[in-house]
Amino acid sequence: MNIFQEVESGVQSYARSFPKIFNKAKGVHLYDVDGEKHLDFLAGAGTLNYGHNNPVLKEALLEYISQDGVAHGLDMHTDAKARFLTEFKERILVPRKLEYVVQFTGPTGANAVEAALKIARNVTGRHNVVAFTNGFHGVTLGSLAATGNSHHRDAAGVPLNSVTHLPYDGYLGKDVDTSKLLDKMITDNSSGLDLPAAVILETVQGEGGLNVASERWLRNVEAICRKHGILLIVDDIQAGCGRTGTFFSFEKAGIKPDIVTLSKSLSGFGLPFAVTLIKPEHDQWKPGEHNGTFRGNNHAFITAAAAIRHYWSTPDFAGDIERKSEILRTELSKIADKHGKTLMQVRGRGMMRGLNCRDGDLAAAICKRAFLKGLIIETSGSESQVVKCLCPLVISEQELKEGLVILAQCVEDALADEISKAS
Repeated sequence: MNIFQEVESGVQSYARSFPKIFNKAKGVHLYDVDGEKHLDFLAGAGTLNYGHNNPVLKEALLEYISQDGVAHGLDMHTDAKARFLTEFKERILVPRKLEYVVQFTGPTGANAVEAALKIARNVTGRHNVVAFTNGFHGVTLGSLAATGNSHHRDAAGVPLNSVTHLPYDGYLGKDVDTSKLLDKMITDNSSGLDLPAAVILETVQGEGGLNVASERWLRNVEAICRKHGILLIVDDIQAGCGRTGTFFSFEKAGIKPDIVTLSKSLSGFGLPFAVTLIKPEHDQWKPGEHNGTFRGNNHAFITAAAAIRHYWSTPDFAGDIERKSEILRTELSKIADKHGKTLMQVRGRGMMRGLNCRDGDLAAAICKRAFLKGLIIETSGSESQVVKCLCPLVISEQELKEGLVILAQCVEDALADEISKAS
């Protein structure tokens, strides 16, 4: 470990929670240099929906590399890009009756968000954007302005402007429809809210604590945007690519955002890859206005195309996710019900669910014990109080239940330890 302590910046985060040196990954497991196996319920913070070193994706990538396929081509046309665009159009967009042009941004989700904010402002000629409490959209300055978490915002070093934060669905309680506040403030000339260029939201707030927007609220927000000529941006970077059961997390709500951001599991293999999807009428970029040396990762094109072709050609994969989502919900509910609502409640949707604990200390204690028992799992939320399950979507029922058994035992142990210390 000395080399990391001597050379790597103190900004490292996950390494503090999981102080091991890992040297192998396969399916839903990570292996360390001591040969110990760890069940991965973090999955690259939602980047590995199809598991580590997925054999279907790996075979496609190795074949491409062995044939000296283009590795880097800026935004030039390549066979790899054509393969991805064809699969994405025919198997994702067309069946869902969605019409978008695909902008290849820099390879991070934050860059996709930056592009989304810029094009919305350019199209409308307005600068202000509405974002929501507990939202997380990245840590570059533009995306950070739309992020709510003070831990990240405080690191900016400059004022974060041109974004107004309003309450997310449920923020003021389940009986308060915060979309009405949004509409009222936009309509009222005395509200102090400048007419926004865009509204940006996550349908499930991953880093914000697994808060779920209702389908009704999402439809209301879309209607408000349409009424006032505001562009709707859905940040689907963590909740997309099947995490909630459908490829896009907004499908069940029946909305059609003006702009969608995707990254994380888009490559399917953990390769850096991000896109901003834009309705054709809003694609008003001038050539090179938003660019980057690594916009369009050809290796990621290959694995992304293989993932779409293999997993999204039929409804079977989505059905499998729904089935395992119900297992996850049921088992987490058993844990929460056993200990009572004052200690924890179940949060989330699909295969991004977790336990909203009484406080961050309890959540941290649970995760620490889990790692010692061979389960990698992390926290989210404004106070890091949510134990978040983000296991690969390809996990077997047996592996899923194995991880949940470990989690249940760690909850018991953490609570027992609290009682022991109190006595």
